[in-house]
Amino acid sequence: MIAFPASRTIKALMIIALAGSAMLSSGIGYAQQVLRVSAIPDEAPTELQRKFKPLGNYLEQKLGMKVEFTPVTDYAASVEGLINNKLDMVWFGGFTFVQAKVRSNGKVVPIVQREEDEKFKSVFITTDPSINKLQDLKGKTFAFGSESSTSGHLMPRSMLLAAKINPDTDMKRIAFSGAHDATVAAVAGGKVDAGALNISVWEKMLSEGKVDPKKVRVFYTTPGYYDYNWSVRSDMNPALRKKLTDAFLALDKNDPQGKAILELQRATRFIPTKAENYSQIEAAAQNAGLLTK
Repeated sequence: MIAFPASRTIKALMIIALAGSAMLSSGIGYAQQVLRVSAIPDEAPTELQRKFKPLGNYLEQKLGMKVEFTPVTDYAASVEGLINNKLDMVWFGGFTFVQAKVRSNGKVVPIVQREEDEKFKSVFITTDPSINKLQDLKGKTFAFGSESSTSGHLMPRSMLLAAKINPDTDMKRIAFSGAHDATVAAVAGGKVDAGALNISVWEKMLSEGKVDPKKVRVFYTTPGYYDYNWSVRSDMNPALRKKLTDAFLALDKNDPQGKAILELQRATRFIPTKAENYSQIEAAAQNAGLLTK
């Protein structure tokens, strides 16, 4: 048996200990067995689960690890879950990403977005024939989606403020439906005179025959803005982050599996994104007084 000098043995043990410590402190080390995923609840929980299942199976194949989808009760829970290490990746709207970035002091990173999210839009809908422009909303009842929704609250509110309409003082009553499909139901059911939601959900409901365009109509569409993305914490293991990003970018509409996933995600394809893309959203949130740490 060969005896090594004590100093060399101690040095070797220190190197091993430091390497193990580095892996543990990285938040998500190589030994991670489960990727914990969630999404802002901008649609019914059953719909979110249905949309994610094929994507989750695909990510498991690409990552070689289990992928679990955990629904959250509200938008704030998705932010807290990611920054408090209870979730590893979250589907955020532009506003919730900004909230997560601010709350975490820049430790949340967007990795990919749908191509459609480069120029996302909101639509204003109504059943009232007297409402044909934003100014006609004065004195009316109105529904936003969730208070933390980019396309269901922040950007519609910004458009109203730009049109010299303060929803809190110029409208008869405002309500928060909690989700885009719930806003459509509130307008169609006569609970409010008008409402705003994201264009993607509106077009999906039209195509599925869940809304009657003869009864409920769009009277205003916003200019485009950056919206949804998949975000992770900045301390995610770099190798895992790259695998995740590459998996999304590899989704191809010409491949049967990719086509099915992209259609459920209402995406043409996924593209890389960065925090700077959401500066317009952050400025709008600050101007509207909706951004707090």
